[in-house]
Amino acid sequence: MQIGKKIKRLRLRKELTQEELGERTDLTKGYISQLERDLNSPSIETLFNLLEVLGSTPKEFFDDDIDDQKVVYTPEDQTIYTDEEKRYKIQWLIPTSNEKEIEPVVLTFEEHGEFKQFEPSPSETFIYVLEGCIRIQLGKDEFTATAGNAAYFEATDSHQIFNTFAGRTQLLLVATESYL
Repeated sequence: MQIGKKIKRLRLRKELTQEELGERTDLTKGYISQLERDLNSPSIETLFNLLEVLGSTPKEFFDDDIDDQKVVYTPEDQTIYTDEEKRYKIQWLIPTSNEKEIEPVVLTFEEHGEFKQFEPSPSETFIYVLEGCIRIQLGKDEFTATAGNAAYFEATDSHQIFNTFAGRTQLLLVATESYL
């Protein structure tokens, strides 16, 4: 078991620097660094103190297998929803996307298709047009992107995406927070 690697992963999830973790546990930054590189082993008391600060119990820490992280997702992992009225299909590319900081999807529009309108939010959106052409309505502004174009915007205005191609349009959309 790589205790140091697991401690580092928990620290990063808590968005703490080694120095901040050291301050909260009365340990030095150097000691934290040695632990994370498995150059040193903590005492039981030190480990329990670290886990408390990092928001984990000993059971969770030792039951959690770092190697169980899923990295590759197949089409069987995807969820698809089709909106016949608005003429689009959305494919969630990873099953846990609503639990992550980013949410990657593929949107496929039929001719005259449109995605639902979204209210302003703190999310950021990246779009890569795979085929066809879209119009992005962002507040009072409109933008056009064709196959091979990328678009990026902060969603601080209401926004909506429309297919402006005389046929099918497909795009990869990656948004932060709970955009979709």
